[in-house]
Amino acid sequence: MSLKGLLSSRHGGASPARAQPRPASAGAAPGMSDGERLAMLDELEQSGLGWFWASDAHGHLTYLSPTIAARLDLALGDLIGKPLTTIFAAADREERGKSLALMLGAHRAFSGMSLRASQRPEGAVLRLAGQPVKDAQGNFIGFRGTGADITEEFYREAETARLARFDSLTGLSNRHRMAQHIDATLTAFRQAKRNCALMMLDLDRFKHVNDTLGHAAGDELLKQVAARLGRAIDRECEIGRLGGDEFQVLLPDIDDRGVLGDIAMKIITMLRQPYSLDEGRCVIGASVGIAIAPHDGVSREDLVRAADLALYAAKNGGRGQFRFFSGELENETIFRRRLEQDLGTALRDDQLFLRFEPIVEAGAGTVASLEAHVCWNHADRGIIDEEEFVQIIEGSAMQADVGRWAIAEACARAAQWPGTVRVAVNVPVALFLADDFVALVAGALEEAGLAPTRLELEISEAVFFGDTSVVDRTLAALFKLGVRLTLDEFGSGYSSLAYLRRAPFDAIKIDPKLVAEAERHDSREMGLVRAIAALAGALQMDTMAGGIESAALLAALTTSGVRYLEGPIFCEPVDAEIALAEMAGGTWKIDPNAERTVRARRRTVFRKIQVIHDDYAYEVTLRNLSRTGALIEGLANVPKGTQFVVDLGGGQLAVATVTRTNGDVQGLEFEQSLVEDGAGGLCTRNRVSPYALAAAGTPVAPLAPGKFAGFANIGAIPKFGYAASPGAEIG
Repeated sequence: MSLKGLLSSRHGGASPARAQPRPASAGAAPGMSDGERLAMLDELEQSGLGWFWASDAHGHLTYLSPTIAARLDLALGDLIGKPLTTIFAAADREERGKSLALMLGAHRAFSGMSLRASQRPEGAVLRLAGQPVKDAQGNFIGFRGTGADITEEFYREAETARLARFDSLTGLSNRHRMAQHIDATLTAFRQAKRNCALMMLDLDRFKHVNDTLGHAAGDELLKQVAARLGRAIDRECEIGRLGGDEFQVLLPDIDDRGVLGDIAMKIITMLRQPYSLDEGRCVIGASVGIAIAPHDGVSREDLVRAADLALYAAKNGGRGQFRFFSGELENETIFRRRLEQDLGTALRDDQLFLRFEPIVEAGAGTVASLEAHVCWNHADRGIIDEEEFVQIIEGSAMQADVGRWAIAEACARAAQWPGTVRVAVNVPVALFLADDFVALVAGALEEAGLAPTRLELEISEAVFFGDTSVVDRTLAALFKLGVRLTLDEFGSGYSSLAYLRRAPFDAIKIDPKLVAEAERHDSREMGLVRAIAALAGALQMDTMAGGIESAALLAALTTSGVRYLEGPIFCEPVDAEIALAEMAGGTWKIDPNAERTVRARRRTVFRKIQVIHDDYAYEVTLRNLSRTGALIEGLANVPKGTQFVVDLGGGQLAVATVTRTNGDVQGLEFEQSLVEDGAGGLCTRNRVSPYALAAAGTPVAPLAPGKFAGFANIGAIPKFGYAASPGAEIG
């Protein structure tokens, strides 16, 4: 049908030549003929300002302006005669409820419907309007309508809508969309009694990249992090960026903490690999907190709060770790925040003190230097050792102030030692980049009367991510001052050879994690250690390795050419007075002893738990715990082969069989092995579902830590008797 025919059909099917003249009030301009009107409509079509279409009573296309077909990139002849519903489809998912087929079938007028060609789903977008037409007898004969090209407007509005729901930088869901998605998921899953897990991620050292390489580099880094997150998680999930360097991951239908721990470690491993940016290379890390619904929360607020607490615990645990939520974390978090606030008081009131860990020269076995570790004699908490203090100070605004104090105190203590023994101090990145750092070091040496060559500054490669001119100027000034420089944690990140070429280092300290891996695998990692030692030797630098606990690792490192060694096999960090007394004779020689490591690392585990047998819950003492079993104390007359359900608290139930018994002590073997909890401990893969408790009459709510109040009948007659003093320490 032509435009002329389309116009004629609007007058009941009569042709223009046979149609009766109409008065001006009917809509025609005075003196305008039908031919002129048709010419005007033709011009309108060709201009693209107005397009027309028509269908018959069966919904088949009978007319379409040629310009529409051209805009859709389709042949007009291929469209005429086909059903409109097969030619067009809704342009937007949200508009698919506005069915074109429904409107056509109901013979109802419509307007503002956004459609695109079914054969060109990525092509032009049209906005169609249609009006049903009847003949003189009132019979429906089809639709007549208009169309407009709204492609640019549609995509502009779609982009605006996308920005309202997605992060403009990474393309991930934004905070608002994640909140909506979590709410919707928890509501639906609660009805269906399904589980889901929420991960909170925070990037470690991201602020340092922003401060040193600039915000453009930080933005590019976030894009690369988002891409890696998508690759790291190979299952259905929703990933969002909440702002800054915070991310969320929602994983439906999972409560297996073994699987979740593996996913978290994969994320951490992928995110700490080096990044290539226009401004340079950088290395960051990530910490992950994990909460599981409905165990840790049944609402979005509760679940997010639980994951946040787990994340905070992971960061306090040394960063680069994951942590599951548990009920005890809230008190731990509050306590650590109070400790951070007390740091200012600690500096003012001289509550900080140093312990010193010997660094032994491999060949002679004598102490060549002592590494200073900061400890805290807290007014209420008591002694906070070096390991816990590192966790507290990490990321604190007081880190540089504590570093200033440590350098001054270390120099003062070393001035009392024999002249052949050096003191090593770890330098925080923020302090190294401070304008007055070199002056601080010079002042501390002068005040203590210590020769510069007796001070070793351990510097992380993270300082090289800062302003190149500042870093080079500081290193040159320190070299001129005469202090020894050690590149710390070499092998943990990018470990560029350019660092060694640019900086006047005296020694390389191998990353403890690489050393630990070398002991476990004794293959590729030990080869890397040998390569680092050879590289250092070629550059006339010494090599150092710490954290040594076994005789086998000590022998391997010595054979590899590592000159300086430290770790529990020699000596744990000691108080300044003990170190001074050991060096009273002028030298301090330490023979390695693997038994010393065992004694130092032994931890006796004693806590009350419940074991359930034949509907009775017994309180016993847990003496130790491993992946495959446990040792309990407190029950008498328990034969081998007895099965218990061990309640480890917080809904953690493990089926176990007694494999050995001796008086009131039983050895248990778990039916299913425990998994890592991210904090150096163990936990069950799954917990008792609150949905199961709800079926037994208990409201669905997060399980509190402690004893499981579930299926055990405390009032039953016990089968086993208690020992005379259940839970008492033996051996």
